[in-house]
Amino acid sequence: MSACVPARADSAPTEHVHPPHSPPPGGPRRFRVAGADLSASIAVFLIALPLSLGIALATGAPLQAGLVAAAVGGIVVGWLGGCPLQVSGPAAGLTVVTADLIVRYGWRTTCAITVFAGLAQLGLGCLRVARSALAVSPAIVHGMLAGIGVTIAVAQLHIVLGGTPQSSVPDNLRALPAQLASPRPADLAVSVLTLSLLLLWPRVPGRAGRLLGKLPAALIAVAGATVVAALAGLRLPKVDLPSWSSHALATLPEGPVLGLVAAVLTTTLVCSVQSLLGAVAVDKLVAARPGPTGRVKRSDLDRELLGQGAANIVSGSLGGLPIAGVAVRSSANVAAGAVSRNSTMLHGVLVVIAALLLVPALELIPLAALASLVMAVGLKMVSLNHIRTVTRHREVLVYAVTTCGVVFFGVLEGVALGIAVAVGVALHRLTRTRITHDESEGVHHVHVRGQLTFLAVPRLSRVLHHVPQGAHAVVELDGSFMDHAAYETLQDWQRTHTAQGGSVDITGRRPGTRISEPADLDGCRCRPWTPWRNHQCEPQRPAPPQSAPPPGTDRQDATGENADAATGPSGPNGANGANGSAGRPDAPGTSGKTGRKGTTGRLDAPNRPNSPNGPSGRELARGISAFQRNTAPLVRGELARLAREGQQPSQLFLTCADSRVVTSMITSSGPGDLFVVRNVGNLVPLPCEESGDDSVAAAIEYAVDILKVRSITVCGHSGCGAMQALLSAEPGGAQTPLKRWLRHALPSLERMAEDETSRPRLAGRRSADAAEQLCLANVVQQLEHLRAHDAVSRALGAGDLELHGMYFHVGEAQAYLLSEDSGAGVFELVLETDLTA
Repeated sequence: MSACVPARADSAPTEHVHPPHSPPPGGPRRFRVAGADLSASIAVFLIALPLSLGIALATGAPLQAGLVAAAVGGIVVGWLGGCPLQVSGPAAGLTVVTADLIVRYGWRTTCAITVFAGLAQLGLGCLRVARSALAVSPAIVHGMLAGIGVTIAVAQLHIVLGGTPQSSVPDNLRALPAQLASPRPADLAVSVLTLSLLLLWPRVPGRAGRLLGKLPAALIAVAGATVVAALAGLRLPKVDLPSWSSHALATLPEGPVLGLVAAVLTTTLVCSVQSLLGAVAVDKLVAARPGPTGRVKRSDLDRELLGQGAANIVSGSLGGLPIAGVAVRSSANVAAGAVSRNSTMLHGVLVVIAALLLVPALELIPLAALASLVMAVGLKMVSLNHIRTVTRHREVLVYAVTTCGVVFFGVLEGVALGIAVAVGVALHRLTRTRITHDESEGVHHVHVRGQLTFLAVPRLSRVLHHVPQGAHAVVELDGSFMDHAAYETLQDWQRTHTAQGGSVDITGRRPGTRISEPADLDGCRCRPWTPWRNHQCEPQRPAPPQSAPPPGTDRQDATGENADAATGPSGPNGANGANGSAGRPDAPGTSGKTGRKGTTGRLDAPNRPNSPNGPSGRELARGISAFQRNTAPLVRGELARLAREGQQPSQLFLTCADSRVVTSMITSSGPGDLFVVRNVGNLVPLPCEESGDDSVAAAIEYAVDILKVRSITVCGHSGCGAMQALLSAEPGGAQTPLKRWLRHALPSLERMAEDETSRPRLAGRRSADAAEQLCLANVVQQLEHLRAHDAVSRALGAGDLELHGMYFHVGEAQAYLLSEDSGAGVFELVLETDLTA
């Protein structure tokens, strides 16, 4: 029978008629631009115009080439790219590459190389390899940008002083003393004025500074220098824009094939990596921007690579510079409030208008002003924050080699050197393994620090043989990698040692690094804080009760399959399992021997609900076993200290009993940090005889008067069942314990009914529904209840206590804190911040 059912002959397409008394549907949707996009495009245009001319000047290309690249980058990448808010155009990171190509092959061949680089980017985008470009070490990328920045700054310094730059950094450095000895006063004065305006404009204090700061410093610096030079009548080189009719276009490339291929690969690499990293950075900026960001989609990196490739093809064909994503313009676009790709495209249109209509005004700009602007951009590419980051991650050698390689040899050579050093550093870390052995109270401890590979096997074997026969040994692995040779060595020694009467515990600082014998399995591979779907492992099939098998035969389950195969070395949870432990005395749900050399047991007892061998009992015991195996060794010392010294928490954390709110996880706290009180609805009953609750009041009194906590936090959460029950409760009816308890939240209902302007709310968006609105109002109301308690009131009056309100959105895993400065009760988003930078 055919799967396709033909339509009935009398069926006809349904006509969608507009409702009566309403106008007919209009024509096609018209193109509309949001006001935020329009203002953002103007801000980006004012930054892009002087920078495009300055970068073209720094490369030695025709100045129109910078305007062409800016227009094409805005329109083509804005239309086709995968990162809506990233602004593309001539980038400072491409200056050195382009300048070298122009010197070697000429401008027209450089345009052809740009076209071929765009074709290469299209090919990479079609292969969907954009994510692989992000595998390049950040130290190499930052080092490349720093090297390019140094090269730009040294070259432009000659123009700032009124001279002409050389073709390489060593030549520029050698010529610099003579240039410093005889600068041209007019060029130097304009350059100093430009740099001064660039530095001081964002720092204008007061209300005037806030108003003037809306104008980009780059535009003010260049415009101010141009006006002063014109009014003073200074004679110095200025921008020269020839007629568009004489603009040079691309031609067939001429030169050695290998050199041209290397040039195309270099341009492709620099353009692609800078654009993709820029897209990732823009996503972070958009996510951190206050207000709703749902209209801005996350970047599609493969589409972004296709858009960059198409733009480079168009730009090269029209005689423009190579194009990449530009950090300065992109960050300005996000900061200006852009919400779609229309801002990027409009900025490109404005560049086209300026290139056609503002040529007389552009030709008044002194070259020294543009050189000063580009030199400042180059110096900013040497980021102190990047240097601190690579130093913290012990990759400063990779950064330094890449930077020096780019400065003295070129971009491709510098990146190649950086990659070689990065590989060398990785191999050095992989082979640098420290293995020690010591004895404490009859237990032999073998500590392995670092990655355990075949290169460390001889040392590992030598240390393991120092453990006496029959002794109890603990092998602690402090590393994230172990290869097959090391695994087999460790497992063979474990089997031999246990066969000779000894016992072995192999643990790791990282969860999941435990090695177990084939008979040491429990089938659970859960690790702390894995995405576990309520931490439910795939259960093993319990075997039905049966008589013991005759000797010499394999026991089988009801399906006829080998019963031990499911848990043996070749089963899904066999010896290579991450956390196997069945057959151990602490393994949940196992039977068999109780010694350390246990054998794989089976669950032949029926699963009674209240039995330790039932499903819930096994789950509890398995979790406790995982804690004893993985977590207890790490926290035992701290818990022992707390047991000696007593608890000294700094916060009282009052939250809901909801199982999804894990206080230690969302506050990154550990043992002894929080004094936690949980109840249904995170309620704080008023301290009066009719409605008081001794349990919560006692906890508050103990925390404030005895423990001397410095802050109390009331934390509500999304999807709170108590608030939903309060909203749906009908008056009257039986007074159940839940109804009697929720009467303490009735003032929250009254607060929610207040005027909309005075209701508690989340910053940047409306409440999703009435339940969320009630959750927010309840947090604010319970804080007022807290202030009514005598202990809290006294501590607040003495300045020894702070109160905080918090809202945790479960679905977004995002916390909001109640702003102290807002009387209306605004919950501000807690942003991701690198506090170590």
